[in-house]
Amino acid sequence: MFTFDVVPGDSVLKILRSRRGDVLDIVARTYRSHAAGETVNPDSYFLRFPEKPDSRIIALPAYLGGNVQLAGIKWISSFPRNTGNGIPRASAVLVLNDYETGYPIACLEAANISAARTAASAAVAATALRPAGYGGSRIAVVGGGVIARNICDYLHAAGCAPDGYLVHDLHEPSAQALARHIRETQRRPAAVTGDLGTALEAETVVFATTALAPYVHRQFDAGQVVLNISLRDLAPEVVLGAQNVLDDVEHCMKADTSPHLAEQLTGNRDFVAGTLAGVLNGEVTPATDRPVIFSPFGLGVLDLAVGAFALQQARAEGTAVSVPDFFGETRRW
Repeated sequence: MFTFDVVPGDSVLKILRSRRGDVLDIVARTYRSHAAGETVNPDSYFLRFPEKPDSRIIALPAYLGGNVQLAGIKWISSFPRNTGNGIPRASAVLVLNDYETGYPIACLEAANISAARTAASAAVAATALRPAGYGGSRIAVVGGGVIARNICDYLHAAGCAPDGYLVHDLHEPSAQALARHIRETQRRPAAVTGDLGTALEAETVVFATTALAPYVHRQFDAGQVVLNISLRDLAPEVVLGAQNVLDDVEHCMKADTSPHLAEQLTGNRDFVAGTLAGVLNGEVTPATDRPVIFSPFGLGVLDLAVGAFALQQARAEGTAVSVPDFFGETRRW
């Protein structure tokens, strides 16, 4: 009952990189569990700093029932200026709690968990929203950071096989690094373009940036799939011109995300077709007469599900570090 483990980032990273197929299945299954009411996923809580308006630390509490039966919280920071020093923007920890007693059972390094569940979410959406596959098409990635790299890895793991990739980033060395990574890991053509408009013409467009406000105002075409992972790149009129699929409607309608701006502009949510779980369950059919935009706010239950899997594997492999006597008192008297 009073066991407490720490799972270091190196262990988490190795587990998740070697089991991307498992993570994809876990994320898809968790979306369905969330839609079935087997979760508790409150609003995220944002700690902001007046002198650093671009930075924040977010708390994502959640509970996942079903076969997991864990509660927990992810505490994740986003400091975009880190990238100027060559270090990742995000860092995080995940605390898991036993549902029976409420006692914490583990603390995991969670930047990799967060990146994996975000990327797997994008890949699950990509396969569901383009069921005919990716042959004969291109995928453009706007943004060349850690999340973009993970998304490309998970798209590959999910069987998305485009004829090639286009990469666009304001920081050209990052774009070149991502294109090189794709060529080396997927053996697939990947080119860099300095022109955003060229990237936006691809059949599938992935946004993985640190943008704080919309800068894309052009409409997409029928048949295009847009993975709006960074959530704030698209102007509200672009959202209104598409079929919109969200991960969770209530969660997406806050913090000036592109769907939230569209709601503020129209005063309604009529532009939302449904959720990714609805697509997976056959309740929502991807449109062919309009572009389709997937906007995931990011659910804490996904972190719990992937974190629980990482903990289980780390314990089995002996890479979880047990902390004896972590709890100072284990009896009332």
